[in-house]
Amino acid sequence: MRKVEDAFGTLELPDDVLYGVQTARTVSNMSFSGHSLSQYPIYIQSLAAVKKAAALANARTGIIDPAISASIVGACDELIAGKHTDQFPVDAFHGGGSIGINMNINEVIAALAGDQVNPADHVNASQSTADVCHTAIRIALIETVKPLEQSLLQIIQTLELKAEQLKPVSTIARTCWQDGMRVSAGVLFQAAASALKRRIEAVSLAVEDIHRINLGGTVIGSGMGASSSYREAVIPLLAEVTGLHLQERADLYDAAQYPDDLGRLSSEIRLTSVVLVKLAKDLRLLSSGPETGLSELVLPAVQAGSSFFPGKVNPVIPETVIQCGLLINGNDSVIQSAVELGEVHLNLADGLMGTLLLDNMQMLWRAAVIFESKCLFGITVNEDICKRYADSFIPLIVDLKEQYGYEQVALWIKQWGPQQIREKFGRSEKHE
Repeated sequence: MRKVEDAFGTLELPDDVLYGVQTARTVSNMSFSGHSLSQYPIYIQSLAAVKKAAALANARTGIIDPAISASIVGACDELIAGKHTDQFPVDAFHGGGSIGINMNINEVIAALAGDQVNPADHVNASQSTADVCHTAIRIALIETVKPLEQSLLQIIQTLELKAEQLKPVSTIARTCWQDGMRVSAGVLFQAAASALKRRIEAVSLAVEDIHRINLGGTVIGSGMGASSSYREAVIPLLAEVTGLHLQERADLYDAAQYPDDLGRLSSEIRLTSVVLVKLAKDLRLLSSGPETGLSELVLPAVQAGSSFFPGKVNPVIPETVIQCGLLINGNDSVIQSAVELGEVHLNLADGLMGTLLLDNMQMLWRAAVIFESKCLFGITVNEDICKRYADSFIPLIVDLKEQYGYEQVALWIKQWGPQQIREKFGRSEKHE
């Protein structure tokens, strides 16, 4: 064990941990969620990228010694490579405007860089928690949206294939859960594909917004504690480190107080999940049965559905997507509420918003992969049942209405009733 101390006293830490007293204080004082920073490696890597760019800018502008900068850069590279993620025990949702997250990354980098490096004076030079975490969480989100978009594009491809396969199969449309007109079984899948294309476009536009960051603005956007030369250098250097087209927010005071860019992205992610949930609900209903439900569609059987009914297979994949959507809705509600927490000069919940948004994007990405590979790709149609629905009463009278007019068909229904109309007209000439 080793002793560490600060203005609040002395603590003992295991010899093998890289973090220091400030991290230990945060763990002791503000742990509640069960979600540690170590569970978000993309956030840790993004924080390290910010610290690397800051060290390069500080050396270039004479704020810190080049040798110190080189040591910090080397430590950051280890973290960017995915090493030492177990050294970040702070609660990802702790209070204090993410202060513990910034302290944790500073202390780990300083320990890796060597005894000559101080976490506050060197690793955190020209920075504040406010601009470091604001910037890093947005980089993490930009990186996370890439696999999400790929998974959605794969779903679109599968939906369009399924729409084409099922185009020749006629079934019945339903409005207000009542029988409607005859329709191709493929339109459900084609509509979902089109909706997802729109959603991807909307998400992409929202992601463009979060490329505008406040690094160099320090605490409230004034830039106090950061030289003008550092501020000019740091974002271009961060763009080089990350390979991203990052820009400074037009108004850094605005950036500190109003994280509505995260609110917008969260809304777009939630609406994207809504499309998948709507489709999952439709599949669950249209595959209901097998004997007393609709039974139009047959979903792939992936596992036993019941511990009570032998041989029962439930729509577990659509239900997983639905429950993913419920979680995303809940997180989005928190995020939208947190947009309002920018009282006076700083929104302390920026990190909470960004981390919940990371959760939402990662959940949706994983759910989308499962949905496509274990459900959508293997869906088949029960053509006999679809044909029976297509030849049922309401599609018949829709065809008759087009030939004889609404009032005339309504009169026949009143006079004769469904059975006589079936006997008299059978399948309409148009359907034949």
